[in-house]
Amino acid sequence: MQRLTAFQTSCMVAIESLDSPSGQTICRWIENSGEHGENINHGRLYPNLDELVSHGFVEKGEQDFRTNYYALTAAGRERLASRQEFVGSVL
Repeated sequence: MQRLTAFQTSCMVAIESLDSPSGQTICRWIENSGEHGENINHGRLYPNLDELVSHGFVEKGEQDFRTNYYALTAAGRERLASRQEFVGSVL
């Protein structure tokens, strides 16, 4: 099973919470959560989103010629559900 970083998990939670968000929208959501600092740069965000896409947890599509959107795949939703079950069992 592919290990995800806390930041990648936060990206997936943001995507799940929003409706086909852009990278900028995901970035603002994570910054507002306060879990990973207030200023997340593109060099951190987009490589992590690309890795989630390459693992099949996130789908990346074109919103317009400059903006992409991100959506969870079935595998991504399963992964988040498994994580929530694990966290619930530990608490």
